[in-house]
Amino acid sequence: MCRWAAYRGDPIYLEELVSSPAHSLIEQSHCATRAKTATNGDGFGIAWYGDRPEPGRYRDILPAWSDCNLRSIARQIRSPLFLAHVRAATHGATRRDNCHPFVHGRWSFMHNGQISGFDRIRRRMESLLSDELFHARTGTTDSELLFLLALEFGLEVDPHAAIARAIATVESLSEEVCGDVLVRFTAAFSNGEALYAVRYATDDKPPTLYAAPLGNTLSYCLVSEPLNDDTDSWAEIPNGSMIVVNDRGLDAEPFLPEATARAA
Repeated sequence: MCRWAAYRGDPIYLEELVSSPAHSLIEQSHCATRAKTATNGDGFGIAWYGDRPEPGRYRDILPAWSDCNLRSIARQIRSPLFLAHVRAATHGATRRDNCHPFVHGRWSFMHNGQISGFDRIRRRMESLLSDELFHARTGTTDSELLFLLALEFGLEVDPHAAIARAIATVESLSEEVCGDVLVRFTAAFSNGEALYAVRYATDDKPPTLYAAPLGNTLSYCLVSEPLNDDTDSWAEIPNGSMIVVNDRGLDAEPFLPEATARAA
């Protein structure tokens, strides 16, 4: 399983999540404590928002702990909203195009989880994309394809409904093609204004997700694992939840793909 961290609030240096804490994302890349695999060495990436609508991005296939540039970049870049990810590959080769976060226009997206039987339903998923979004795909991961599917389903207009429809579609295809369904999905995504996150699984074993304020009461970080040992400051996000961090702070609401798809 991958590990990731995201932040929205007053501008901070990326190092405050990526490299400085005792259990920073770089530390988690070789010593994760709340994942099935302790090592997440199949590449890394960061996406951050600044003065332009679209995010900046830096990705590489090196393990995060061995990239000589990552610590320097994280120490110099200051941003009010950023996503950072270290990868443990489940689908897709170790190459730069498969490293998170994925970016399209002003949107960025990163994911931790899996789709059982993805190789068998991938072509059906791709067939649902417009030509524009199909040709925007550069990698081979289930994560990037889920992101593009959400864009196809209206991520720009209604992020909750779009992600819910994308996952419900995957579940329907898995049932039809494979005869069973297993989706584990913990993701963060942003349009440069709000930060969104979802924790969901069909088997009640979703990848972990925690939230904590950082600085003032309107600034929050969302992480796969707490960044320090101050356990009282970290709230575990329940399965079946969607988190929105915006100018009003952090809000949580239920996330139910099947119910949303039936109501659409």
